[in-house]
Amino acid sequence: MKIPVLLAAALCVGAFAANAKDYLIHTFQKTQLSDKFWCEGATFGDLNRDGKPDIISGPFWYEGPDFKKRHEFYPATATFKLKQADGSEQAIEGFEGALGVENKYSDNFFAFVYDFNKDKWNDILIIGFPGQWTAWFENPKGKGGHWKKHVVFDATDNESPTFTDITGDGKPELVCGTKGQYGFAEPDWSDPSKPWKFRAITPNKKVQRFTHGLGVGDVNGDGRMDLIEKDGWWEQPASLAGDLMWTFHEFAFNPNSHGGAQMYAYDVNGDKLNDIITSFAAHGFGLVWYEQVRNAGRISFKQHVIMSTEQKRVPNEYGVCFCELHALDLVDMDNDGLLDIVTGKRFWSHGRMGDPDRDSPAVLYWFKLVRGPDFTAKFVPYQIDDDSGVGTQIVALPVSNKRFPDLVVGNKKGTYYFRHEAKKVKKGDWEKVQPQLVSQ
Repeated sequence: MKIPVLLAAALCVGAFAANAKDYLIHTFQKTQLSDKFWCEGATFGDLNRDGKPDIISGPFWYEGPDFKKRHEFYPATATFKLKQADGSEQAIEGFEGALGVENKYSDNFFAFVYDFNKDKWNDILIIGFPGQWTAWFENPKGKGGHWKKHVVFDATDNESPTFTDITGDGKPELVCGTKGQYGFAEPDWSDPSKPWKFRAITPNKKVQRFTHGLGVGDVNGDGRMDLIEKDGWWEQPASLAGDLMWTFHEFAFNPNSHGGAQMYAYDVNGDKLNDIITSFAAHGFGLVWYEQVRNAGRISFKQHVIMSTEQKRVPNEYGVCFCELHALDLVDMDNDGLLDIVTGKRFWSHGRMGDPDRDSPAVLYWFKLVRGPDFTAKFVPYQIDDDSGVGTQIVALPVSNKRFPDLVVGNKKGTYYFRHEAKKVKKGDWEKVQPQLVSQ
């Protein structure tokens, strides 16, 4: 089905003018791979070595490029019972989500793809329910059946952990909290199936499994990755020898909220200083970026609101407002060289009676970064879909073509794939579909 929301690759709004040679209208072809709730995160990766990315969602992987053939790589045993009008009960596969009436949670929150044992076959890393296990599943090299499970970490805390290279050694680590501290767990690469060793980089902050907001990025521009969390950022030292605590720089990125989701360090306005991008409240409203400001060498931040942080419906200047921004990705959606925000509403984070504005449409948006003069910037919203939303993870990667990222979502509504297409049009047709300011 072709989504009737038209998206554009450039924008002309006041001082934020685009000088585009090509006028492109972007559309997203939506495919629902499953209506069952198996996970809160999904991703792409080539698992069968055919050179085409596959989709991993819950206990299944779907063969690219059409994602019609499904394989089960660990036991898909979860079911729930739904009472029918006649009093009988129907057994439904998966965890109870949109197809049910009660609020339940899956045991699969994040998925990553990596060749852990260096056999040239990509494996799958799954981060389960917050505070519980993380495991990687060993690719059987095309033999089929369930994959061997290696539980490598038993308590991954925080609701936005990630798997990335924070140390700069060219290999990824599991960045998370555990036992009250932030840090990272790294494999013994001579045998990555052994339990991974956690290295704490902070004192005990009483971080618990449902703590919100976490990211990795070079905040101060020294070439080393820092850890970003809702209360500030932890500066990586020049040497990791000696297990030293990292230096804390306090800043309330999410004041008066329990924290957002993924946090990114990126130079939004082009002043060569990395800013911070995050959702304001994962279970409320708000999307923000924090401009890095330096005074006598000291780093601070100035808040810029993309969508209102008031915990009620307050549309922004384009009339856009939604809550439960529990997953963000930062990616160049329109191939203009600037990174854009992809996010949406997490459907029923806490069920039918949990979060504010919980019954509004489960929308999915990308926010185009447009830089203006004098190091100004704004993010312009383009709707992708109004009936899918996000989970705790959303992934955008160039899959069907090399220029424009596709998207995959796993959540309580099921698993969705969005194929990104771009069509060259005349300027007048392009102008007709631009987002319109509703207030100045």
